[in-house]
Amino acid sequence: MRNPELLIEPVSSPGILAAKLLLPFGSADDPAGTRGAHDLLASLLSRGCGQHNHVDLADLVEGCGAGLRCDAQEDALVLSLRCTVEDAEQLLPLLAQMVRSPQLDPGQVALERSLTIQALHRQREDPFHCATTGWRQLTYGNGGYGHDPMGIAEELSDLDREALLPLAEQLPRASSVLALAGSVPPQIIDTICSLEDFRDWPEGSSNDRSGRRPYAEAVGTETIQLEAMDTEQVVLMLGQATLGHGHPDELALRLLQCHLGVGMSSLLFQRLREDHGVAYDVAAHFPALAGPAPFVLMASSVEERSELALDLLLNIWDELSEQPLSEAALELARAKYIGQLAQGLQTCSQRAERRVQLKAQKLPDDHDQRCVETLAELTPTDVLHAAKRWLMKPRLSLCGTSAALKQLERRWDRRDAA
Repeated sequence: MRNPELLIEPVSSPGILAAKLLLPFGSADDPAGTRGAHDLLASLLSRGCGQHNHVDLADLVEGCGAGLRCDAQEDALVLSLRCTVEDAEQLLPLLAQMVRSPQLDPGQVALERSLTIQALHRQREDPFHCATTGWRQLTYGNGGYGHDPMGIAEELSDLDREALLPLAEQLPRASSVLALAGSVPPQIIDTICSLEDFRDWPEGSSNDRSGRRPYAEAVGTETIQLEAMDTEQVVLMLGQATLGHGHPDELALRLLQCHLGVGMSSLLFQRLREDHGVAYDVAAHFPALAGPAPFVLMASSVEERSELALDLLLNIWDELSEQPLSEAALELARAKYIGQLAQGLQTCSQRAERRVQLKAQKLPDDHDQRCVETLAELTPTDVLHAAKRWLMKPRLSLCGTSAALKQLERRWDRRDAA
């Protein structure tokens, strides 16, 4: 028997403490036919645990001016507590109680399920969400990354307490990581070890992912997904599944993401907005996931200019594996990468979450610093070779009017036939 693995991140703060407890079960582990189960479970962990029902728990946390929540990500559940140092001893046990004794009150299950389904129905009116959903399904199929963590409304409608119990029961049996960041008192380790709720923490297995669902499953040969919607804009998403966080080629792709989509000096912004005025919004999406993360270029355009927007996206995509970046562009991407790292570690909560993420993915605590030190060694040729390895078979998801989709599909078919 043991305590959860504990990480300490001292940060100068006015008596504020942030705690993150990571459990290696995310939406990628949703059982077949119950997509959204882990997200629903996450919403319920803070709606009653131990001896506290949802009202008592809210009164206790809010009475201390604290914050307590649980979020479902693709690869993990992350329990978050933000409080003052003075209240830490009283509130930290709640994290353990959420894992070891969630109440899962049937009334709260019904309420949270209803709220999630309503949110999913609202998202169906958002062309960006529809294009994203289409791209996930096109790329990952029925695999763990093939759906939004919130799930599928039709599959959530039948989920009840009995369906969630097996997922809740496995939480304390897996390796968990607890990180504290902020004004961490020197005696905090002894305090946590002495807290009854953290004592004799059930022995967890290692983070062996061999038994989890595949990240992608039953993906066909289709390379385009169309979602018709009566909307004034056309959303285009072009990209492919690539690699997991910590892969040797990740840093090169991360620099490409910065080059393409960070700031008004980015290539997407300059090419689509400044030079041609064809896009409302542009972005380059490359999240840090344990499995094959999406590397996606996104843009929204008016119907009349959507074909030009697609042409520009395709040209940019092809350039990634055909032309090396200039030294000036690569240096700017390096600066943006360092800036993005700094922005992601500004708060105690961000620092604590980064610590548990690195530990859960078996990366060293100084992984980010090692990446910064490696930046200068990466050449334009290195980045080009990484693009050739990972960015050669993009898939396209579109959301817009039927007329626009037909036109863009013909353009895509010409590319596929070439």
